[in-house]
Amino acid sequence: MNEPATAIEAAVAASPLHQLKDELDIVIPTIRNLDFLEMWRPFLQPYHLIIVQDGDPSKTIKVPNGFDYELYNRNDINRILGPKASCISFKDSACRCFGYMVSKKKYIFTIDDDCFVAKDPSGKAINALEQHIKNLLSPSTPFFFNTLYDPFADGADFVRGYPFSLREGVPTAVSHGLWLNIPDYDAPTQLVKPLERNTRFVDAVLTIPKGTLFPMCGMNLAFDRQLIGPAMYFGLMGEGQPIGRYDDMWAGWCIKVICDHLGLGVKTGLPYIYHSKASNPFVNLRKEYKGIYWQEDIIPFFQQVVLPKDSTSVQKCYIELAKQVKEKLGKIDPYFDKLADAMVTWIQAWDGLNPTSASFSNGKIG
Repeated sequence: MNEPATAIEAAVAASPLHQLKDELDIVIPTIRNLDFLEMWRPFLQPYHLIIVQDGDPSKTIKVPNGFDYELYNRNDINRILGPKASCISFKDSACRCFGYMVSKKKYIFTIDDDCFVAKDPSGKAINALEQHIKNLLSPSTPFFFNTLYDPFADGADFVRGYPFSLREGVPTAVSHGLWLNIPDYDAPTQLVKPLERNTRFVDAVLTIPKGTLFPMCGMNLAFDRQLIGPAMYFGLMGEGQPIGRYDDMWAGWCIKVICDHLGLGVKTGLPYIYHSKASNPFVNLRKEYKGIYWQEDIIPFFQQVVLPKDSTSVQKCYIELAKQVKEKLGKIDPYFDKLADAMVTWIQAWDGLNPTSASFSNGKIG
C-alpha cells in the first residue's frame, strides 16, 4: 500500500536531516514547465530551488505554487557573468553548473525534470534527497574496499581484516545516485537494447576506490559544494560545440582525480530515482559520436594525471588540470584547447561570485 502524501510530509518534517534545509540548494536545468515537482513536493518543498532555464529566454517557465525558487535564463547568465558567460553551455543541460556557481549553500542536489520519485521493493516512496544527505554526512573509504559495502550504513560495519588505521574514513564530497526504469545508456547501447529497463533495486552504497574513474550521471547527484564545488564544471557542450552528453562525464572525471589527490571520497549507489523518459538514440548518437571516439584517449589521460603537491585547493587542482588538458588533449582536437580555456574562465567566474572561497584566482595556461 502506498503512503499518503501527508504521512510522507510528516515523516520528512520529523527527520533530523530536515534541518539541512538552510544548507542545501536544489539545482534543476529545464526547458519546460516544472510540473514534475508536484510528485517531489513532500520531499523537496522545504528547500530552495535554483532553476536554470535553457534555450529561449523569452519563454515563461511555470513552477508549482509553494516552492521557494530563483530562476535564471540566458539573459541573466550573460548579465551576471559578462564575457565569462562564454564558459556556460547553451542548449544543453550542462547549463546547470551555473546554478552551482550562484548558490551560497554548503550542499547541492541536482535532478533532471524527467526524474520522478521511485519506490523501493516494498512500495515505499524513496526520499532521494534524504539518502544523498546521509551519504554526504558519513565518511567515505576510498583507500581500502569494504566487502560489506558502506560500513557507515545501518546494519553494516567494517569486516574482519579491514585496517583499523583506515576506519575513520575521509570526508565525502560527492554522492552519485542511480535510476530505475530508463538506464543511463549511450546511443549505441540504446539502439541495440531499445526496450531494456532497469528493475533491479540494489540496496547498497559504495565508495569508489582511489585511482578508479567512473561514468558520472548528473540527473541524480549531490555534492558538498564547499569541498568540491569549483571542480563541478560541466564543460562546453550543446550549441556551437562538436560534442554533447559528455558534460557530466567530463565533470565526473575531473572531480574524481581531484578528490583522489585531496583525499576526498565519492560514493555511488543509493538513492534511486525513476527515470521516466528515454531520449532519442539517433539524436544522442549525433551528439555523442565524437565523444565515443575521443574517450578512448580522454580516459587514459585522466588515469595518468598527476597533480603537483602544491595543488592544495580545488581551484589550484583545476587550473593545473586545465593546463594538462591543453597540453595533452589539445593534440587530439582544437576543441580541447577551447575547453581548457573555458575551465580557467569557469574558475575565474566562480571566484568572482564566491570571493571568500577563492584560493586561486586569475589562473592562466599557456
